[in-house]
Amino acid sequence: MDGWLGLPIEVNDESDINDIERIRRAVFGGTEDRPPQHLGEAQTCFLILRRPELAGSWWVSDDKDALRYARHQGITTRETVDLVAIAVSNGDISASDGIDLMRQMVANGRSLRMPGSARELQY
Repeated sequence: MDGWLGLPIEVNDESDINDIERIRRAVFGGTEDRPPQHLGEAQTCFLILRRPELAGSWWVSDDKDALRYARHQGITTRETVDLVAIAVSNGDISASDGIDLMRQMVANGRSLRMPGSARELQY
């Protein structure tokens, strides 16, 4: 199915699969008893680093370990606060609505870096 995200990217090479598994365990703390745990993060970082067509892609996460790893690898990173600030800058949402949205996310259990005020969402 070719939706708005495009076709899924498959990793079939055994060496690549082993590298992804190493990243999943060593970097993100994935365990043997929970194989899918952190698999998406490991696959995404691996693909951004290894596939030329994905060079320059952004890594979007609010997970501190994932952000630290991606930044250390030279991957451009963004957090929810950055995406909301971009939406504010583009006029897609007001700064006050943006911070309210982020507060709702936190209230619903999301862990993300919050700006001190709505003004900080304005570039």
